[in-house]
Amino acid sequence: MKRTLADAALGQSVRIAALDLEGEAASWLGAVGLAEGEELVVLRRAILGGPLHVRTSSGGEFAVAREVALRIAIA
Repeated sequence: MKRTLADAALGQSVRIAALDLEGEAASWLGAVGLAEGEELVVLRRAILGGPLHVRTSSGGEFAVAREVALRIAIA
């Protein structure tokens, strides 16, 4: 079973293995530099299925909707 960004533990460093997104979500990820191979650290997890707050290896910080995180495979 593939692991997704939504499965990553708080403080865990992960690498994006694949993106299963299209349209606006895919465009947004590309615009902020979240692409295959990028390393992320999960900084915070919102309660009740809210977004994940992540930091990229270049220092950018973003909130990623849980629905989007479920479509980002990690290694």
